[in-house]
Amino acid sequence: MLFKKTEKKPKPKETLSEAILGIAAVLVSGLFIITFIIQAFEIPSRSMEKTLLVGDHVFVDRLSAAPPARYLGPLMPYRPIRRGEIAVFISPAQHDLHLVKRIVGVPGDKIHLENRVVYVNGVAQKEPYVYHDPLKNDHDVFRDDFPAISPVGQGGPSTWPLEFHANLDTHGDLVVPEGHYFAMGDNRENSFDSRYWGFVPEENFIGRPLFIYWSFDTPEDQYNRTAWSDRIAFVFHVIIHFFDQTRWSRMFHPVR
Repeated sequence: MLFKKTEKKPKPKETLSEAILGIAAVLVSGLFIITFIIQAFEIPSRSMEKTLLVGDHVFVDRLSAAPPARYLGPLMPYRPIRRGEIAVFISPAQHDLHLVKRIVGVPGDKIHLENRVVYVNGVAQKEPYVYHDPLKNDHDVFRDDFPAISPVGQGGPSTWPLEFHANLDTHGDLVVPEGHYFAMGDNRENSFDSRYWGFVPEENFIGRPLFIYWSFDTPEDQYNRTAWSDRIAFVFHVIIHFFDQTRWSRMFHPVR
């Protein structure tokens, strides 16, 4: 039996409008992902050392920390930030600044520090991730025994957040109010955190860091160098030293 060989019709070429639509779909999908699901952040300071180093680049999960949407119900995997987790949020003191800190207290928690040890609801916390700077062994009463002293007239800072006054209990503990959180950096002596500017409102949260996708040895003051000449110089520095100053051992390291 003989079979007639059929010729395949040539695949029609993609038109210019189809190509543009395809590119647009990719761009829109990418924009949606980096806006609502995953966002990249760079660590600019030592406040989370040794957990996060200056020059670590992390992907942040924006979806699960977003406020729950009633119309989506169970489709949104929202859950509240938990004590001990690291979170990215908008600074309550400087609204154009994003901060990365560890959540030490959740709503209802009673907090105080005694000789640098954090007590939550009367229990001393085991915090293996905390780093104490050996160059700052001086004892700062306000920083290390927070909030054991009066902020005014007894050696404490006169700029104590007003909300602290309304949330001190009779035992001298600071009570975290509903809808707010208490955050601190892992590098306790080099962290400007809730001890100084107050509680973090729930609506300020952006997300949770997932993992480090790239880490480059970066000077701590690099983020302050905003002049174009400094930025261009650092780009060339990265290109030249990409291989020898990339911290390869930190690549894809989960943030905990």
